[in-house]
Amino acid sequence: MIDIKLIRENKELVKENIKKKFQDEKLSLVDEIEKLDIEYREIKKQGDDLRALKNSKSSEIGALMREGKREAADKIKEEIAGYSKKIDELGKKEEEFELEIRRKMMNIPNIIDSSVPVGRDDSENVEIEKFGEPIIPDYEIPYHADIIENLGGMDKEAAGRTSGQGFYYLIGDVARLHEAMLAYARDFMIEKGFTYAIPPFMIHSNVVEGVMSFPEMEAMMYKIEGEDLYLIGTSEHSMIGRFKDQIVKESELPITMTSYSPCFRKEGGSHGLEERGLYRVHQFEKQEMIVLCKPKESMDWYNKMWQFSVEFFRNLDVPVRTLECCSGDLADLKVKSCDVEAWSPRQQKYFEVGSCSTLGDAQARRLGIRTKGENGTYYVHTLNNTVVATPRGLIAVIENNYQKDGSIKIPKVLQPYMGGKGKIEISKKG
Repeated sequence: MIDIKLIRENKELVKENIKKKFQDEKLSLVDEIEKLDIEYREIKKQGDDLRALKNSKSSEIGALMREGKREAADKIKEEIAGYSKKIDELGKKEEEFELEIRRKMMNIPNIIDSSVPVGRDDSENVEIEKFGEPIIPDYEIPYHADIIENLGGMDKEAAGRTSGQGFYYLIGDVARLHEAMLAYARDFMIEKGFTYAIPPFMIHSNVVEGVMSFPEMEAMMYKIEGEDLYLIGTSEHSMIGRFKDQIVKESELPITMTSYSPCFRKEGGSHGLEERGLYRVHQFEKQEMIVLCKPKESMDWYNKMWQFSVEFFRNLDVPVRTLECCSGDLADLKVKSCDVEAWSPRQQKYFEVGSCSTLGDAQARRLGIRTKGENGTYYVHTLNNTVVATPRGLIAVIENNYQKDGSIKIPKVLQPYMGGKGKIEISKKG
């Protein structure tokens, strides 16, 4: 949510930003908000003026009573009663206007950074840089689901019986490799100075509304029936929500945390060949990183954070690239975002394994997360980034470490988490 001062002082900037995001249907909202804000401030001024008049008149009553002018005092009391009634009426109108303005403001996209390329959707995202040499071996790499099944590591048929499409069982050494990646991601981020956390996996609706836009919420979140609780789609939601309505000590900034959680998403859409495996699932696990910082430091942290993800995957022997997300691909709360994509030697192309975003003060403004400095109280900036989301990260490791004999070479950094094992062999049962 942007500062309403932007609409008061530079509504054309707000409109131009909406056009860059190809959301022209929202242009009229800016004028509607401007009009409501003018009416709101007029009502607020009337209420403030009446409160001042009421206080002034109230101070006269004591003097009149001491002078024995009871009749005059009673007349002022009647006037004050009228003021009080009018103040209550204006107060209710103020609240109504505040709610309506906030409701509309929640639909205005954040002001994107000037460096963000303008484009309609993810097809117009821009490659920034490649890290590691993409390798295409001289032998065929099967579909990841077939590789995992040959290793005796997955049972989607049973998961279909227990839970339906989009769920899976991971078994044996593959399940162990999955958890090894998460454990290594945890320790990797702790070594970078981040504090480890395990957050709540369910959050209230007012937290959901604070961390994401309405379209995202409807497309992603599972609601707990009969309760004001949602299953998280990423631990960023509850990690940022931890600071709701708090004034953080400026001396404690930046706050840098890394969190583990399962994640739950509706994941509607196509379920073709690439979806029958582990690409598009309703449940996965993730190691996340979040930062709360001073506004002047947010872009520096943004660049540090995506570089951590690149370093992590290179340590797993996975070539990656970064893509700058264009304006139309940015969620409404984001100022700037880039995707980290891993190389798929089977498909001979890259696929998304993580995303890094700076949201400016949008989440902080919605959730009331502030800090107090020399020049007063202000909203912090929030950032989030994926360290690893698996099973997508698992797919990247399996494909890039697949051997001709069907085994998987375990990256050196993961071997201590696998009991020193250097390879996963084809299952004899298979």
